[in-house]
Amino acid sequence: MVSRLVEKDISTTHVDKEWDLIIQPKRHLLDINFREIWEYRDLLLMFVKRDIVTIYKQTILGPIWFFLQPIMTMLVYVVVFGNIAKIPTDGIPQPLFYLAGITMWNYFSDCFNQTADTFNKNAQIFGKVYFPRLIMPLSKVISGIIKFFIQTLLFWAMLVYYLLRGGVVELGLLVVITPYLVLLMAVIGLGAGILFSSLTTKYRDLTFLISFGVQLLMYATPVIYPLSTIPDKYRLIIWLNPMSHIIEGYKLAFLGAGSLSWLGMIYTTCFAITLLGIGIIIFNKTEQNFMDTV
Repeated sequence: MVSRLVEKDISTTHVDKEWDLIIQPKRHLLDINFREIWEYRDLLLMFVKRDIVTIYKQTILGPIWFFLQPIMTMLVYVVVFGNIAKIPTDGIPQPLFYLAGITMWNYFSDCFNQTADTFNKNAQIFGKVYFPRLIMPLSKVISGIIKFFIQTLLFWAMLVYYLLRGGVVELGLLVVITPYLVLLMAVIGLGAGILFSSLTTKYRDLTFLISFGVQLLMYATPVIYPLSTIPDKYRLIIWLNPMSHIIEGYKLAFLGAGSLSWLGMIYTTCFAITLLGIGIIIFNKTEQNFMDTV
């Protein structure tokens, strides 16, 4: 009698279960589950809030640092490159010229540097909790956009000041393509970041190259100098740098000084899409076994 009751109890425990989440391996290296990323949007927003709030939470000046950093950098550029090196700015007031380049470049630099160490910095979280790994680098890009718009307000305030003074600054119709330029900057920063993040899990030497390489890349981009001052023999090198077309387009839109090549924009767009695709492929491949190497 007892044995029959036990068999009956055991048989009732074997029932079909419906799982809320089934974790499966990726079908292919370009597999991006956008639906899953959308379902984890609350986590994405939490990471964005963490990046914005906690960085300056325990500082005295707090969010004021968002404005002080570009201002201090701009002042250094005015003194060193404007007054000592005497680099021309195509007739644009030096503070305005440098601030335009700094605002755009800081966004790319933040996106790249913050996402380039995704696996190493978050290895403990990745090893304990499941969520779409792309959430982490995406949060860096979104929080970077917020910082970018905060610093853009400073640039716009200075732009209005010079416009009211009757300066040589001219706003053009190309202002409407500014969101597209920012999008290209975000895509390139995200693509390069997740690519290097995947590579640094195995080749740690790249971590020392990233910050140094970004600084060198800035000097190969018309941030502190106009493209018109580049000798002809070096024009092709600067042209092949996709960041050059974004920076020059931004300056042309808001300052009326610069050059915009539609061929260059097509090249930059193709470069951004290709870089992001390669970055996602390497990122997905590394994600499958990165815990063994980190």
